[in-house]
Amino acid sequence: LVHKGSNNQPESGIWVCTPGRWRLAIPRDELCHFVAGRATYRSDDGEVIEVSAATVVMFPAGWAGECTVHETIRNIYMLA
Repeated sequence: LVHKGSNNQPESGIWVCTPGRWRLAIPRDELCHFVAGRATYRSDDGEVIEVSAATVVMFPAGWAGECTVHETIRNIYMLA
């Protein structure tokens, strides 16, 4: 965690995750800049987002789906 404002908004940090798969639901808008690794995000409505180093993704509040990390990822993020 790099910064957390009052009432937990906004929040920014660096997140590292090893290979695996899980469900997720994103409660707030989240901007992610992936700087290492490789993963696939698949939304409940069928959208597929492939990420690797240099990928930037904006997940809107309410996004839900599954994440599969293929190679350990490093992500610089901001929740608003």
